[in-house]
Amino acid sequence: MRTVDLLERRRQGWHELDSMCDKYRNFSSLKKPTAAEVTRFAALYRAACTDLAMAENLKLPPTTLDYLHRLVGRAHSHLYRSHRLPTSLWWTYVFETMPKAVFNDPCVKITGVIFFGLFSLAAVLSWAEGTFPKFGETILGREQIQQLERSFEKPLSGNIDQYASMAAFYIQHNTSIGLECFALGPLLIPSLFKLAYNAIVLGASFGYMARPEIAAGDTFFEFVTAHGVFELTAISLSAAAGLRLGIGWIVTNGLSRLDAFRVSAKKALPIILVAVALFILAAFTEGFISPSPLPYAVKALFAIVSASLLMFYFVILGYPSDLESDPEESLA
Repeated sequence: MRTVDLLERRRQGWHELDSMCDKYRNFSSLKKPTAAEVTRFAALYRAACTDLAMAENLKLPPTTLDYLHRLVGRAHSHLYRSHRLPTSLWWTYVFETMPKAVFNDPCVKITGVIFFGLFSLAAVLSWAEGTFPKFGETILGREQIQQLERSFEKPLSGNIDQYASMAAFYIQHNTSIGLECFALGPLLIPSLFKLAYNAIVLGASFGYMARPEIAAGDTFFEFVTAHGVFELTAISLSAAAGLRLGIGWIVTNGLSRLDAFRVSAKKALPIILVAVALFILAAFTEGFISPSPLPYAVKALFAIVSASLLMFYFVILGYPSDLESDPEESLA
């Protein structure tokens, strides 16, 4: 059989491949192709590539060559172009994998105890001036205390035009703290030291401003109440993700250090993603709600609702179930 006649007989396959390209359009149509159809599509694509090479060698008419070039290029883009991750997998990852990773990771518990424990202790010691004199002043320093009092000596009256720029600033500021704790994680001790330092300084600031004789205290708490839940939790989780990376270098469980680090990085990823989300929420809250003249009751209610949602996300959604598969396998 002549080659030209053979190519003519192959036109049926070309038309079939062209029709499949129209039907599935990057395999993103409502009707998904079956495994058999994908296999057929791949076979037709390979055959079209062979036909194109043969047509070029035989110097067939330009119209035939142009058609085959377009068909092969179209089929190639359909077959090899990256596809969006199904929404169901993102939903599973965000509302199953991430909360379970946070709830079940011992590093989260360790950093939580260190951060919130030292924060609470420093706040009490700084507030109880009569029992622990000069504790707050020693931790914060006179200059920082004066800056705190000056910043909150006037009632809040945030200008809506300034909110967007304030939110951008706080995103940069807050995430820098989290990134430091996370980046120092592989070194373990520096990360825990940074976490403890932030906990003590923040706690001492809260305790000092809570003293009844500090006139700026009411304005301070009116400002920090709304976003504090998100911000403090995000700092603790950032350190937990970093600590998880650091443990990978030490506890290898029979793996090489590099492989153990990779496993730890996979476990740390959901935790740091939650921390990033909380930093962003804290930044926008701190930029738009905290400095606004809204009543304090509204800001307190916002903080209560935020804390309740976090408890639901971490505890209710994160609580392990023996009937469920390993959450880390939900997004392959």
